[in-house]
Amino acid sequence: MFPLPQKECREPATCLGSASPQDMGRYCRGDVEGECSRRAELTRPELCGVGDPIAMFSSASSCLSSRGRVIKWFWDSAEEGYRTYHRDEYDEDKNPNGVINLGTSENKLCFDLLSRRLTQSDMLRVEPPLLQYPDWRGHLFLREEVAKFLSYYCKSPLPLKAENVVVLNGCTSVFSALATVLCEVGEAFLIPTPYYEGITRHVYLYGNVRLAYVYLDSEVTGQDTRPFQLTVEKLETALQGAESEGVKVKGLILINPQNPLGDIYSPEELQEFLGFAKRHSLHVILDEIYMLSVFQESLEFHSVLSLERLPDPQRTHVLWGMSKDFGMSGLRFGTLYTENQDVATAVASLCHYHGLSGLVQYQVAQLLQDRDWINRVYLPENLARLKAAHTYVSEELRALGVPFLSRGAGLFIWVDLRKYLRKATFEEETLLWRRFLDNKVLLSFGKAFECKEPGWFRVVFSDRPQRLRLGMQRVRQVLESNPK
Repeated sequence: MFPLPQKECREPATCLGSASPQDMGRYCRGDVEGECSRRAELTRPELCGVGDPIAMFSSASSCLSSRGRVIKWFWDSAEEGYRTYHRDEYDEDKNPNGVINLGTSENKLCFDLLSRRLTQSDMLRVEPPLLQYPDWRGHLFLREEVAKFLSYYCKSPLPLKAENVVVLNGCTSVFSALATVLCEVGEAFLIPTPYYEGITRHVYLYGNVRLAYVYLDSEVTGQDTRPFQLTVEKLETALQGAESEGVKVKGLILINPQNPLGDIYSPEELQEFLGFAKRHSLHVILDEIYMLSVFQESLEFHSVLSLERLPDPQRTHVLWGMSKDFGMSGLRFGTLYTENQDVATAVASLCHYHGLSGLVQYQVAQLLQDRDWINRVYLPENLARLKAAHTYVSEELRALGVPFLSRGAGLFIWVDLRKYLRKATFEEETLLWRRFLDNKVLLSFGKAFECKEPGWFRVVFSDRPQRLRLGMQRVRQVLESNPK
């Protein structure tokens, strides 16, 4: 393991500095200040826009329906890097020159802990109910454990109820189901950008629901502001902009901790955002899938379920899953918590297509109820490994003189590579991304997250040390060979 650390587009006004761990989230220092002041003279980007996922759609397939052609087009256009990685995946022994994936947000640090726990005797049980059709909301024994788990780790003021829990095969399915049951075709959710790019597909492919962007930029305008900061004023502007284009907005999507920024919303911010949504009768979907991946000791995550009073509990819906916090993205477990029984029932109906096997539900319940193992074994070690990996990548970026956001939550770092673009365009950003891929390291580029500023990349650090070191060596090779 890594040694544990000791205790057409306009650029924005301020670039971010490579912050020290004590300085989480501070911005530019030293030799990058000149670059920052130069950018301060440029015009800020627009604050809102409505996404059209198929604006560039084209397909000549005569075998598929119009829906089928759109679905295929999403796959063809959005998965190039991921498909390249799977065709040429790095393996230390079998394929040492293969692609190292620092682009997909997966936690690969704790397989040893998970494999030991998942192969213990209490995980191996087969009974008739586990092999039969379940309650489509999920087996009651699992929903009860999920309610207890979320009550404890979300620090809810009152015990959460199993009747408000619906279990699906991943949060991808939860997003798709919620979009389908909450929105009419062509309606939209507000979402701050940059954001996890998969949500575009999740809400569109089934429900034909769009996203209305709340564009954030890296400009720091005062002592109490931070890069890419969301405010109610920006939400109001984006809502008005969408409505002026004739798009009906039905809800707001928030990711907390945020992907790709790593920001954690304070209780005060959450109340402000929820209050905004209530004033406009909007649903709020809170994606809290990284809630247990906060590895900086000075930070504290506050779940929306920890708030004493929700402004509009019938329109507040919370997602969590085991893909990130427990490094089990292949298990395909996600859960929805909502007090709105109409929403829960409608989503449960879609579980005919998105349910989990009874055997998996049993294993998940066993794991979630093992509070002793989670608190004494898994969480301390996982957080220590995340922190060590984050520290390693941060030090590599500082050595290269590369600015980045340092937040202390999530599995990734938001990295500013704008100075490596010959022009501030997304075409140049894509060319840089391809140079990384040609050098056998996969990153995620900012345009995929609808970032308005070309040149930002997400680097995932939650990989095993040997692969992470080699991946960062390949990143360094590209940057050192690329004229600034």
